[in-house]
Amino acid sequence: MNYSEAVEYLLSFTDMERGYQKSASPAMSLDSMRSLLERLRNPQHGRHTVHITGSKGKGTTAAMIEGILRHSGNRTALFTSPHLHAFTERIRMGEEAVSPEEFATALHAIKPAVDAEQEASGGSVSTFGILTALFFWLVRAQMKPIDWQVVEVGLGGTFDATNVFNEIDVAVITPISLEHTAVLGSTPAEIAADKAGIIKPGSVCVLAPQRDPAVPHVVRDRCREVGAELVDVAAHYEADLLERFVFGQSFTVNGPSGTRELRTPLLGYHQLQNAATAVATFDALVDRGHDLEEQALNEGIARTRVPGRVEVMGQSPLVVADGAHNRESAATLAATLRDYFEWERCFLVIGTQKDKDVRAMGLELASLAEMIICTRFDNPRAMDPYVLVQEVGFLGPAAVAEYDIDAALETAMARAGKNDLVCITGSLYLVAEARERILGESVVS
Repeated sequence: MNYSEAVEYLLSFTDMERGYQKSASPAMSLDSMRSLLERLRNPQHGRHTVHITGSKGKGTTAAMIEGILRHSGNRTALFTSPHLHAFTERIRMGEEAVSPEEFATALHAIKPAVDAEQEASGGSVSTFGILTALFFWLVRAQMKPIDWQVVEVGLGGTFDATNVFNEIDVAVITPISLEHTAVLGSTPAEIAADKAGIIKPGSVCVLAPQRDPAVPHVVRDRCREVGAELVDVAAHYEADLLERFVFGQSFTVNGPSGTRELRTPLLGYHQLQNAATAVATFDALVDRGHDLEEQALNEGIARTRVPGRVEVMGQSPLVVADGAHNRESAATLAATLRDYFEWERCFLVIGTQKDKDVRAMGLELASLAEMIICTRFDNPRAMDPYVLVQEVGFLGPAAVAEYDIDAALETAMARAGKNDLVCITGSLYLVAEARERILGESVVS
């Protein structure tokens, strides 16, 4: 099996990200996931674990925490989703993504177990479930044992395919907002109850600052229920901006261990909150006796770069891409564009999935825009750009439809002057296609 064959095999299963549903259920059941891992002799066990959920910032926070652990001399593994260009991006050993060859070889090795579970479960195995099992299998297969695995959930928490641990060291819950309401719940409190299912007995839960006051109460109740320690970042930590530049920012985080001065190449005040959550996780692990170095905290945050999150991809005109996909993340993006950059006119290139509240996102971004260019990306769940125009066309700026990213970028760049801004947003899938066109990034062949 080569890499292309491995991807073809993966995509033959139910995949919520593409909206391809082969089985009656859109997600792999937790029982089936545990059964698959049992066939592989439970590779998820045997090392320290940080499990991360939330609606926003969980991928970035996971990367920061992994970096801190790695710079302290630990051997680390990181599992995140989705990817921008290739499935290999989701599985990292240390600072390197697994190679296409290693990915394909490992998938070939677990294929008999996957096929057996697919047959036994009546076809409930999912693409994400296979990737989760593949990550754990690769972690266990490393010649030098992995000390820490940092695992980001795919969707929710309680019933997510990654929620397969008997015990963990830390559960991190990043900011929660309305998302996947048909699956997770209709209020932030209901969604928090689902996500809090990753908190295990004896663990510590690090709760990032939350907008909805009901969320901390839900998480606190879960911690009491299972006997876990709660670290409320909003109550004990404060992040303050020092300086901001196009290439990064410096800031302080004040907490129980004193004030730290830190820096990050990531832009936006929300990244300071992500960093404060990573600092709180560092302190919690040190308090529990783990040997982590203060300098590793600085390096882990300073060296974390996450493509597609307020990423500057060009200047004159300024080109910024961000995978904002709901109203709250769109509001955060709008604030960042206002506060961190200088520009005269904004040309907004937007493409989303069909189930997104585009009107709400447009309400947050329209006041910035001279023109909204609606487009689509190569995914069955992508919203038709002409439907998108109907959703945002009444918000004020001129709105036009272009059927693909090439035409959308051509329209934006033809109108933008050297002092203007072209912002590409709405979905990480759209951002990925823009990165391929503008930066030459490409999928693994």
